[in-house]
Amino acid sequence: MIKSVKNKKFYEFWIALRYTNLKNTNQFISFISLTSIIGITLGVMALIIVLSVMNGFQSELKSKILSVTSHLEITKPGRDLNDWQQIEKSIKKNIGIDGVAPYVQDQAMISVGKRNRGVIIRGILPEIETDVSDINTKIKSGSYHLNPGKYEILIGSNLARYLGVSVGDKIAMISSKSNFSAAGIIPRIKRFNVSGIFDSGMYEYDAGLAMINLKDAQKFFKTNKSISGLRVELKDIDDTEKISSYLKKIFSYDPFIYVSDWRSQHANLFAAIQLEKKVMFIILTLIIAVAAFNIVSTLVMGVTEKRSDIAILRTIGVTQKSIMYIFIMQGFIIGILGTLLGIFFGVTISLNIEIIVPFFERIFDTKFLPKDIYQISVVPSEVMITDVYRIGLMGLLLSLVAAIYPSYKASKIEPAEALKYE
Repeated sequence: MIKSVKNKKFYEFWIALRYTNLKNTNQFISFISLTSIIGITLGVMALIIVLSVMNGFQSELKSKILSVTSHLEITKPGRDLNDWQQIEKSIKKNIGIDGVAPYVQDQAMISVGKRNRGVIIRGILPEIETDVSDINTKIKSGSYHLNPGKYEILIGSNLARYLGVSVGDKIAMISSKSNFSAAGIIPRIKRFNVSGIFDSGMYEYDAGLAMINLKDAQKFFKTNKSISGLRVELKDIDDTEKISSYLKKIFSYDPFIYVSDWRSQHANLFAAIQLEKKVMFIILTLIIAVAAFNIVSTLVMGVTEKRSDIAILRTIGVTQKSIMYIFIMQGFIIGILGTLLGIFFGVTISLNIEIIVPFFERIFDTKFLPKDIYQISVVPSEVMITDVYRIGLMGLLLSLVAAIYPSYKASKIEPAEALKYE
């Protein structure tokens, strides 16, 4: 087999493989080689795990946001939609749209005894709202039904805790719009029955959002039969940008119609997550870089030890370029071993993070993400092939760069000078 490899002009790889052998006669060089492999393995593994956990948090956050908000919203800022039925018909013609639901939204103050809080009131049609959100699956207590004319209300768990109310209690709602009469300004107040309490997992919704029936909202806010906007659910969330652009073209005839999507509504939040991912990638790449540049030490010492071997190879006709290839391949082999091991352990741990974390929580009798502090109480993980691909290439590239200088020095060794004292 060795002869066949040599005959195929792969002798550089064969020699590099022998030099990489961890059972080298010089135990110190073997130790440095092993340290380089372990260092690259740990760096690649840590980078894959961290990015996978951040991807998991991003996906979990996205699912919690989309359980309450819709993929797209069509509104007229500062105005009400009067011809919304016609707009709804034109929207439903698009094959990428899965559901459309009208809503009325305004600000109000909810009061119970001495406790008050300003909230967003959203009027919905419960039977249609399920087409654009999963709020019906987030009901913690009570029921999802909002019967028109009975003035029932759904409130978030944090809001219910602050007000000290439960299902069946009554709360007073004070509109931001007042009534005007001969006696002066009269605040618009209405009592609502708490029919259900939802828990979306997002504090801003659970503490600042309440839902009532659309018809009750139209009466309370005096919008007649008009609405605040339409909420749109897409069949594929990845088509958000494409369909959003398409709808903007459809409604270009009316400059007051505004089409927004879930990304623009939470742009700062997701931009912060992406920035954190980039920063973590750069920081953890330094771990791989430090481990990769241990290869420099390994190869420099290896070149010093193999000076006589290099001289003999030169005397039998091996070119300087081949000598350089031998040591570049040696460094590259170390990089490949470390990178592959790092990818294997990193992906394995990332795919089983939901099992590993509870295991350590039981051992140390602690909770990494207490539910009463964090909205996400488990450590999620999502392995993305593109991340693994980029990390693997980074590990191999750094290993290759680290091997260039020692390999160049090895190629410049003169046979006569190296064998002078042999």
